[in-house]
Amino acid sequence: MSRKYKFHNPEGVYFISFAVVYWIDVFTRKAYQDIIIESLKFCQSEKGMEIYAWCLMSSHMHLIFRSTNNKPSDVLRDFKTFTSKKIQKAIAENPQESRKEWMLSMFKKAGSEKSNISYSQFWQQHNKPIELWSNDVIDQKVNYTHNNPVEAGLILNAWDWRLSSAIDYADGKGLVEIKCLL
Repeated sequence: MSRKYKFHNPEGVYFISFAVVYWIDVFTRKAYQDIIIESLKFCQSEKGMEIYAWCLMSSHMHLIFRSTNNKPSDVLRDFKTFTSKKIQKAIAENPQESRKEWMLSMFKKAGSEKSNISYSQFWQQHNKPIELWSNDVIDQKVNYTHNNPVEAGLILNAWDWRLSSAIDYADGKGLVEIKCLL
């Protein structure tokens, strides 16, 4: 994680965004999407992650969460470390992955460009956590998170995006249990 951006309030609710290196469109495959969803659920049950909103796009993710154990940077680090390894392994072992060699070489290239990475890098290192300290900021970040696929022209209504919590805010049931902020 960048030294510039920190989780200053360990009890705070944070908005973060993080992307795959070089903005590679990894999450176009359901198998890789499922790793993210299962990892979010694991972090909820075992790591103290409370999720308020989330959205997974093809190359990046938006997440609004807090850590019930007051260690948001540890929870996020563990999530990113685990998913990085698991997704790279899934790509390497997927016989139907047409982009396998290219993606793995890009992850290796990204890792070689960083002095603190020993082999390959999946996620970009920065997260830019923004503490949600007012109702206006909460509204803005929840709406931004859910409207990301709408703004990208992928869907017309935010609640139609399967890989987000927008449906939960529209009185439906999404893939990951959340606590609504609005």
